[in-house]
Amino acid sequence: MQVWIGADHAGFPLKKALIAWLQSLGHEVIDVGTFSEESTDYPIWVHRLVQQMERGGKGILICGSGNGVCITANRYPHIRAALAWNAEIARLARAHNDANILCLPGRFITPEEAMSAVDNFLHTAFEGGRHERRIAQINASSV
Repeated sequence: MQVWIGADHAGFPLKKALIAWLQSLGHEVIDVGTFSEESTDYPIWVHRLVQQMERGGKGILICGSGNGVCITANRYPHIRAALAWNAEIARLARAHNDANILCLPGRFITPEEAMSAVDNFLHTAFEGGRHERRIAQINASSV
């Protein structure tokens, strides 16, 4: 599976751990940056990842709280980014919201918790049904 990943300086250590783990499982990981713990602005990496994802796939974004990357990613109409801090929230983001980007709070979860959330995110199918109607209403101008 192709997985796009990006982070700011606060998410960099977790990003490194996730890349190694994902590659060990045989996933193709495309790292859009950042490439160090030097202070940087998270929107740069979000825009880079989202623009690449126009070709499809799933993405992972990491910043200190996960909120900044999530807010920025959701400005794009083809993106449904979800903030998750555990495996069950990540599973529901896919099953109920058809999320295509998982946002993680790098300063608040362990690598093991992140791996569990990512595993659920990557391997949970969208349930469809009543959830399709709700997703259709997200970008609607009126309901």
